[in-house]
Amino acid sequence: MSVAIRAHGLVKHYGETKALDGVDLEVPEGKVVGVLGPNGAGKTTAVRVLATLLRPDAGHATVHGHDVVKNPRAVRSLIGLTGQYASVDEDLSGTENLVLLARLLDHSRAGARARAAELLERFELTDAAGRAAKTYSGGMRRRLDLAASLVGNPSVLYLDEPTTGLDPHARNEVWAVVRRLVADGVTVLLTTQYLEEADQLADTITVFDHGRVVAEGRPDELKRRIGSQTLQVRPTSARDLDAVQRILADLTGNAPMRNDDTGLLTAPVDDPVLLSTLVRKLDDAGITADELALRLPSLDEVFLALTGKRSEADKQTEGSVA
Repeated sequence: MSVAIRAHGLVKHYGETKALDGVDLEVPEGKVVGVLGPNGAGKTTAVRVLATLLRPDAGHATVHGHDVVKNPRAVRSLIGLTGQYASVDEDLSGTENLVLLARLLDHSRAGARARAAELLERFELTDAAGRAAKTYSGGMRRRLDLAASLVGNPSVLYLDEPTTGLDPHARNEVWAVVRRLVADGVTVLLTTQYLEEADQLADTITVFDHGRVVAEGRPDELKRRIGSQTLQVRPTSARDLDAVQRILADLTGNAPMRNDDTGLLTAPVDDPVLLSTLVRKLDDAGITADELALRLPSLDEVFLALTGKRSEADKQTEGSVA
């Protein structure tokens, strides 16, 4: 399979801080590679280097064979970039935003209007084409931002936390757009704090921590690294959480993850027979459960196991519940 993006040994310093500390990365053509990591792990710095916005202090990277330092103009002709926040001019209409960008990319007046109309239709924004972008919903603005990144018809698209701040409905809209782009052959490098987003979209995942790649593989491969399966228990009464936590720890030899807000306890296991043993022990203790399951670990659990931190999106979700 052809490789669209290849990076080797990327290093980038900000004073004493190593934002990138020898990063290797490959993104196959026509695939989605998700980049996960806590805040400050180096995800955005890597994207900025690959987009020719930053020069690495060491290492090298290519996009379709063009070096990002030696031949940045060729790289820029191949890529599109959507950052964490919409970059369109909110006082301009959808059409005006896209026509402006097309003209900056040397389209003729007629060609710019044709390209704008094509993209507005593709992103289901034709009905709002004449309205100022500030009147758009969050999901519509994000779709317009994605359309703007495609004016130059890039073969490689960098999405740097593209659904930050969007509600679940708007996030699903963006996901649908990304799936259509990949179906059309676009290669996507996606950084995200939403682990469900990576699970939904990414063919493979690369995990960053402290400027280094600490793991990579398909989502199911990463999940199996921290235990082939996970026991999940939600006792009927919150008073039984401590007792169930002790039972799970004794059975699995691992300290269970515990969420006091949801009343859910999870622990990695290698032996599926432990589920029936757990049922007997709960019955012997007179404890009932509203939820009892054996499943693959979630990406949240992978993230915690690999980085020792919970994702920002997961913490925000819990905070909103609390």
